[in-house]
Amino acid sequence: MAGKVRLVVAAAMVAWAAAAQAQGLERGAQEGANRGEMIAGPLGAVVGGAVGAAVGTANGILGIDRRERFRIYATGERRPSFAYPGTLKVGTVLPEDGVVYYDVPPEFALPSYNYTVVNDHPVLVDPRTRRVVEVID
Repeated sequence: MAGKVRLVVAAAMVAWAAAAQAQGLERGAQEGANRGEMIAGPLGAVVGGAVGAAVGTANGILGIDRRERFRIYATGERRPSFAYPGTLKVGTVLPEDGVVYYDVPPEFALPSYNYTVVNDHPVLVDPRTRRVVEVID
């Protein structure tokens, strides 16, 4: 029975990790632990924290070093902010109309992404899907 519980917890955490795309090690670990605990109690929290930390580290597109520089750059451009009525997070798909996307400057080496400003936060967006891939706090 315990083996089945571990298998279910592991499967749930892997599925969650694929969808979560947490930002950064600390945030990923916290979100993973919270979700794991909701799914499977204390054991889930341990597994979820480890998986969430790995996902958060892997998905930090700008990384710690370039994140602040990009925030300063995007804020300095004074782009208009799109008012999004829902919760803005990684994975949010922005609407087709009303959002203006901008090229990320070459010094950030992110040619596959655009950025925009949503609810006064710069965000990196996959231009093919309009999916937010990183929120710059």
